[in-house]
Amino acid sequence: MRSNLSAPVRGCISLGLLLAGSGPVLAVETVTGDAAAPADSTLHAPPSPEIVVTAPYERDRATVLSGVTVLQGTELTRQLRSTIGETLARQPGVSATSFGPNASRPILRGFQGERVRVLTDGIGSFDVSNTSVDHAVVINPQFADRIEVLRGPASLLFGSSAIGGVVNVVDKRIPREVPSEAVHLDLLGTYGSAASERTGAGVVEVPLTDRIVVHADGSYSRTDDLKIGGFVLSGPARAAALASDEPAANDLAGLRRRLPNTASETWNAGAGIAFIDAGGELGLGYGHYDSLYGVPARFDTATGEGEFVRLKVKQDRIDVRGQVNVSGDIVDAIKVRAGYADYQHSELSEEGEIGTTFFNRGLEGRLEISQAKRDLGGGTWRGATGVQVFTRDFNVIGDEAFIPRNQSSQIGLFTLQEFDFGTIKSEFGARYEKAKVRAAVDDFRGEPVFVDRSFDLFSGSAGASVGLFQGWRVGVNLSHTERGPAAEELLANGPHAGTQAFEIGNPDFGKERANGAEIVLRGRGESYSFEASVYYNRFHNYIYESQTGDIADDLPVFVYRQADARYLGVEVQGELTLARFGESQLKVDALLDYTDAKLLDGLGRVPRIPPLRVLGGVSVTGPMWDARAEVERASSQTKVAAFETPTAGYTMVNASVSLRPFADRPNTSLVLSANNIFDVDARRHASFLKDFAPMAGRDIRLSLRFAI
Repeated sequence: MRSNLSAPVRGCISLGLLLAGSGPVLAVETVTGDAAAPADSTLHAPPSPEIVVTAPYERDRATVLSGVTVLQGTELTRQLRSTIGETLARQPGVSATSFGPNASRPILRGFQGERVRVLTDGIGSFDVSNTSVDHAVVINPQFADRIEVLRGPASLLFGSSAIGGVVNVVDKRIPREVPSEAVHLDLLGTYGSAASERTGAGVVEVPLTDRIVVHADGSYSRTDDLKIGGFVLSGPARAAALASDEPAANDLAGLRRRLPNTASETWNAGAGIAFIDAGGELGLGYGHYDSLYGVPARFDTATGEGEFVRLKVKQDRIDVRGQVNVSGDIVDAIKVRAGYADYQHSELSEEGEIGTTFFNRGLEGRLEISQAKRDLGGGTWRGATGVQVFTRDFNVIGDEAFIPRNQSSQIGLFTLQEFDFGTIKSEFGARYEKAKVRAAVDDFRGEPVFVDRSFDLFSGSAGASVGLFQGWRVGVNLSHTERGPAAEELLANGPHAGTQAFEIGNPDFGKERANGAEIVLRGRGESYSFEASVYYNRFHNYIYESQTGDIADDLPVFVYRQADARYLGVEVQGELTLARFGESQLKVDALLDYTDAKLLDGLGRVPRIPPLRVLGGVSVTGPMWDARAEVERASSQTKVAAFETPTAGYTMVNASVSLRPFADRPNTSLVLSANNIFDVDARRHASFLKDFAPMAGRDIRLSLRFAI
């Protein structure tokens, strides 16, 4: 038996209306790369990529009226990197923060930080990666069975803070099924040349009875400093260093081929147990995460000086998942999902001394009641109703404690209702959330002042799609979202060694509100698939962080501000089968994504927005092997905010070969890939450190996944 995954829905009212065409409609953003498994294969076969599990109940991807990407199987192995951001960076609408190779969080449609929720098995990661770009996401992609990315209005189902989207990493730490074999083993080994990356991971599952299964997992990864394709400094930064009279700055200008202070060592271990039968399931999981990694320096080009900071990260986490299959006339299932974690990281100087330590204790829980599907006479009705709670106790101690101890909490009530009348589908939902932030801060006289902010948050979306002709439909989705300011946006006031910036928040911020619209066109035929979407978001009290040009404590000052803003973007993706040779196919594919974001009232551009990107590929796929070559072109970004520098464009060429040698074991694969073959100097404009930390140079990767 395979359970449905429950995912959190925070701070959102979701009102959806979906009118489906009469023809078969499948989302074209499926990314699997796997041949179909034999009918009798029972070796933990994954769910169909046409099913989205990141929802109150499993949903057909064709009914989600916005961009959805599912990454699993051999394609997931091919794209796998040490961070979630880099693993997903070649998917449509996705970029990465690229704060060096060890702290890279996903950027969805130009949104990052608080506006993107990163989940593990439907619950938050309980780290502090949303507070600052130098903080790594404490989710190990090596254990992922699949990764789902939801962009646009559909993501509002998962939180008021998720207007950019949701990334859900689905694993099996709490087992989802009882394996038919006496012992099930998954092993993964990876070598990457750019950072001399050596990674090994293993998962073992053993059925104790026909209803009880235990799970254990572990991984270890070690990397050296990252090889890059050119100079450490960007062109403008290098010119400034060469113009300096300081010898150290001139030496810095010549630094190339290696990005200093980017080595890492990470290990992860966990265990789980679950009871599973036809009546439901109950499972418990525990995981420990431990990592030491360096972050690149933000150099002073006038003096050549830069601070090399390393982060020592630890987290202990407990998870619970339960489900009762009622299968009644009114209630189909009752689901519970909860997690608790104790997280800390210390920022270490070059000498190994602890400067600042971050502590975070988080709890998130969710109860859902899924309704039975009911016949309406010509149609059906189903839905889910529930409650979600979240609490966080966050503290920073040390020389550079840039934020006071604070407590955040949210409690939300939600419902989602879906009606299916064959050619017409509709979806309605509602959510109300109460969000609070509390802290004691010092006023300008150095006296303590208690901050207690509370926000009532409402959000929603309404959409419709119409079938144009066989296999094609067009849809429109309207959305409204409200987001309460995060503690960091309200309370920051001090130097932060990890980002090498002096950060200043504003405790008087109001809630952020946005109205948006998205138009989606999808089509699929025997030999092609196509999808295009255009989206628009208009913000009131948009919160952003920008550089002021001032210096405090020898660091550049970054201030959180509020202003009206607008986002406009487009995503296009398609695939065409050119020829078939028996069971093999020759295909070409392409994607394009672009976001334009600006502050209104003449305030300029929103900082760190990715430029236009085009990616095209040609592949040959067969039942036991795949081969692919692709070219990715990122344009230069000249639409910059104050104190930002333009970023040059780049072109990368990548190629890969994937082998699945055992027809009855589709999860066993060998992947050889060459990335950035021509060793180009590439920088992401969305990175805070793009002038000091380029992307990886040529990287030859070999990955072996073995399942028995």
